[in-house]
Amino acid sequence: MRMRSRAIAMLLAGPLLAALAPAAGAADLLPTRQIGLELALDIARATLEACRKAGYNVSVVVTDRSGDPQVVLRDTLASRYTIEIAKGKAVAAVMGGVATSEFARNRADIKDTLNHVDGVLILAGALPVRAAGALVGAVAVSGAPGGDKDEACARAGLESVQERLEFAE
Repeated sequence: MRMRSRAIAMLLAGPLLAALAPAAGAADLLPTRQIGLELALDIARATLEACRKAGYNVSVVVTDRSGDPQVVLRDTLASRYTIEIAKGKAVAAVMGGVATSEFARNRADIKDTLNHVDGVLILAGALPVRAAGALVGAVAVSGAPGGDKDEACARAGLESVQERLEFAE
């Protein structure tokens, strides 16, 4: 009886172990694209300047591809809460891979639920950052009188480095 149980266990364990084994040719390390500090800082500064020219005191957050802040700028008169709001918008842009205004429209069915996820805020005002087609981060703004205006500033920041993003290696 014991021998039979062992035989059955071994028969079941074989396919399981095979499934857990690394696939032939699978890489142990993967090459990824990460946004550099200089590029993130240039995007943040250009975004902040675009909002200033429009008369808005805002916070700007540029994240890496994981949604972790790379650069955070808060204009002198921007509320301290704008930093947290911009962080949440940036995480949503990374998660959705599209502008947060588009994400909110596309997923209106679960928007309210997603806004309860810690660190995610689906409101207009953030854009994904893509370099040579790869998602490398997001830029988000909070503090202008409306998410559409936040997003316009973010777009201006991205446009200021568009050539660098398109031809990134």
